[in-house]
Amino acid sequence: VQLQASGGGLVQPGGSLRLSCAVSGFSLDVYGIGWFRQAPGMEREGVSIIDSRDGSTYYADSVKGRFTISSDNAKNTIYLQMNSLKPEDTAVYYCTAGPLSRRASIRFYMKFGMDYWGKGTLVTVSS
Repeated sequence: VQLQASGGGLVQPGGSLRLSCAVSGFSLDVYGIGWFRQAPGMEREGVSIIDSRDGSTYYADSVKGRFTISSDNAKNTIYLQMNSLKPEDTAVYYCTAGPLSRRASIRFYMKFGMDYWGKGTLVTVSS
């Protein structure tokens, strides 16, 4: 299993970016997939997840209404569309994927992530 995130960069407050994560070694409709981020001096936090068990999507409260997660099974790629970016969105963004246990809640995976991680891509929101 491999995940490769891209699309980070420098953007002004209020701007938009779209992150991509190319995956290989598994099918997107079998594993849960999502995005985490880690700001300087902060713990890594869950941003958004697609729950493969029922196809639902989850977002951290801090990004609801501004970020959208999606997947393209034909391209084996997941995306994170980020709009209305704020300086506090500055972080290294990571994609994560893995099998989801029926016994674990989505909140568990939003806190800890999944089995597989890609290298991050840096997003800097600054004027």
